[in-house]
Amino acid sequence: MCGIAGIYNYHSLKEPLTEENVKKMLSLITHRGPDESGVFLDKNIGIGNVRLSIIDLSTGQQPMPDITERYWIVYNGEIFNFKELRTDLIKKGIQFKTFSDTEVVVQMFARYGSECLQQFNGQFAFCIWDRTKNELFLARDRVGIRPLFYWAQNGAFAFCSEIKGLFSLGQIERTLDTESLSQIFTYWTTLTPKTPFKNIFELQPGHYMQVNSDGLQTKKYWSMNFASGKENQNRNLADSVEELDSLLQDAVKIRLRADVPVGAYLSGGLDSSVTTSYIKSINPDVLNTFSIGFADKVYDETAYQLEAAKFFNTNHTAFSCTAEELAENFAETIWHTEFPILRTSPTPMFLLSKKVRESNIKVVITGEGADEFLAGYNIFKETKIRRFWANEPNSKARPRLLAKLYPYIPMMKESPDLALKMFFGYKLKETEDPAYSHLLRWNNTGRLKSFFSDYILSSQNGSSSINEVYGTLPANFANWSDLSKSQYLEATIFMSGYLLSSQGDRMAMGNSVEGRYPFLDYRIIEFCNNLPDNQKLNSLNEKFILKKLSAGRIPASITMRPKQAYRAPISGSLYSKKTPAYIFDILSDASIRSYGIFNPEKVKTLLTKIERQETSSEIDQMALVGILSTQLLYKMFIQEPIIADTGKLMNYRVVDK
Repeated sequence: MCGIAGIYNYHSLKEPLTEENVKKMLSLITHRGPDESGVFLDKNIGIGNVRLSIIDLSTGQQPMPDITERYWIVYNGEIFNFKELRTDLIKKGIQFKTFSDTEVVVQMFARYGSECLQQFNGQFAFCIWDRTKNELFLARDRVGIRPLFYWAQNGAFAFCSEIKGLFSLGQIERTLDTESLSQIFTYWTTLTPKTPFKNIFELQPGHYMQVNSDGLQTKKYWSMNFASGKENQNRNLADSVEELDSLLQDAVKIRLRADVPVGAYLSGGLDSSVTTSYIKSINPDVLNTFSIGFADKVYDETAYQLEAAKFFNTNHTAFSCTAEELAENFAETIWHTEFPILRTSPTPMFLLSKKVRESNIKVVITGEGADEFLAGYNIFKETKIRRFWANEPNSKARPRLLAKLYPYIPMMKESPDLALKMFFGYKLKETEDPAYSHLLRWNNTGRLKSFFSDYILSSQNGSSSINEVYGTLPANFANWSDLSKSQYLEATIFMSGYLLSSQGDRMAMGNSVEGRYPFLDYRIIEFCNNLPDNQKLNSLNEKFILKKLSAGRIPASITMRPKQAYRAPISGSLYSKKTPAYIFDILSDASIRSYGIFNPEKVKTLLTKIERQETSSEIDQMALVGILSTQLLYKMFIQEPIIADTGKLMNYRVVDK
């Protein structure tokens, strides 16, 4: 795993391109690759990387050329089927100088061009410089596991694994994008390719980009698709379980490929327990596992985590995150997310990855993706119940089913019938709306925008309309089942934009730890997307096929336990008598007025309300986190200078052509 950066002046740039420009960007992302670094310079191009050595520790240095030295690559990620691809290339007469997957990628590109992407099974973001065409080629993995940001203006193009690297270049303006803020305070993230900052974009998942003297051209190479209508609805469950078993076995096996020890997260849930069972069956040696718990029992899953660790006989590290630790590390979390967030959940993940790195583990396998592609989230069950209720909108019994979905939210469990109907009844009858499954969530989250200042609200010009999402839907979306539509929205917006970024890559790589996700193997995604709905969500039984597969593999208590979403404490951690001074300062009336993002009177009312109440509502807690994280983002990335320290770069080398 690595971090990459580069600058290409395909026309002109006021500031001359120098090695120092690339080094500045790299110095700000050394946490992504603390082991070594390098830069390649050629005419008006400079590309570089910082490396976290995992495969081919001795000869995998970057930037790296193909055998002809026409193509030069900087690469962040892993191609898990690189051994098989390497063997095929050797049979075709291609010679290799290293045993790294990096060289496989550049040699595959040299032979197949952009078509090589179809053959990669991995998580990646890379850039290849073609010295003959004077052209950059950039690509990102299918679902956006690894990040890649860019800026282009006045004949110049720059890219980096993280936005802060781009901001080290003096000519790039640092300004919040108000439309992006509206999206984040609706969808939890921006709609790709937007980011929170003006003129900073991300390369979309499943896309590649070519940059040359004609400008930028972006193309899609992979699309998320689902079976249409009744297709595959008669598929045999036993056959499906057998095929999923085979796919998961291989997905885990190839993700164990590394020249360093590989660990695993044990959350106490079904997904991580299943992946751990495969690891143990493939490699019965000692496995290092890690989990995080909380003193607040509403959020804590420690008992299940320890049960799983004992069952698999792993070398387990259980870490408990205190309210004080969460508050103390929240600002550093935002430095790494580079996005406002609406939950504190990323911070414990950041602290957990720190524990992993302290144990000298660079790679962990986790269970992300199962909930999205096997219908594990409550939003899928919630939508099914709301559709059921919409058929009899006057029913008293049907809305009560919704209260059972969220036993971990006390206020939901205790709500009277009328409150439940008011909360869940939003656009209840609009079942033909393409985004029906998410309208309620987006509406509730969108209420947070009332805290914006008049300036921010006026500059958004009503841009928060759900029509933004409708314009991104694929042509065959209408042909999919209701569940498939829900899954697509969840995977392409929430999973890609928030879960794999703010809570995934950025928290792990903040401590130089690489996460690997077997359920996000593209073969498993495509398999799951073609399963009958009832093999994923059977009545209201989520991840039905995975539960069948797990029988005898993991503790029965974990298979049968109710789904509990991963959540972390909020108001008691971020706004209490023990709150660190920096939080009071950033939320002070003076700071709120100075930054101009939020309405100071409304923020003051919110904070007073939180101070006086023992239990805050979900909306108030999200508002607190959203306001605090946005204020911190502004302070770190807009108000204060982005300071590069090129002295951080380890084992630095330059290739100058």
